[in-house]
Amino acid sequence: MTARLKERYLKAIAPEMMTQFGYKNVMETPKLEKIILNMGVGDAIGDPRMLEMAVAELGLITGQKPSIRTARKSISNFKLRAGAKIACMVTLRGDRMYEFIDRLFNVAIPRIRDFRGVPQKGFDQAGNYTLGLKEQTIFPELNIDKITRVRGMNITFVIKNAKTADQGRELLRKLGMPFAN
Repeated sequence: MTARLKERYLKAIAPEMMTQFGYKNVMETPKLEKIILNMGVGDAIGDPRMLEMAVAELGLITGQKPSIRTARKSISNFKLRAGAKIACMVTLRGDRMYEFIDRLFNVAIPRIRDFRGVPQKGFDQAGNYTLGLKEQTIFPELNIDKITRVRGMNITFVIKNAKTADQGRELLRKLGMPFAN
């Protein structure tokens, strides 16, 4: 069974974008390729258990096991050595990606305190969008009592075939991203 948002994209959003931007072929329309979630854990230098907790939390949020990232360079001011484990990340594709977007747009983002919409400044020239969240507690999959430290995360939406930021913005708006006016 395919995700409900994927069906909506294939049946309604892609044809709308074809007429709106004047594409001759369905393959030209912008499409979500993948979503990358990245959670930096700087505390892991002093306490490795912090990284384990972050990996478990990100795994609960996405439903997929995160990969652990290491530092490339040593930075003495931060007491960081090359090869130290300092972050975790997940790449979502396919149905899992669409299900995550559905939960993010309809459940998690509305739980943000004093929410007035996500900023439109996070687009690059290729139409990809990066959203920064200040805390992971907005996701209902996490038990708030078991969270020891509030951490932020970056969520990057990689959009295929978007030639400009406006095309990527329009795709995300049609998928349900609540942009600020």
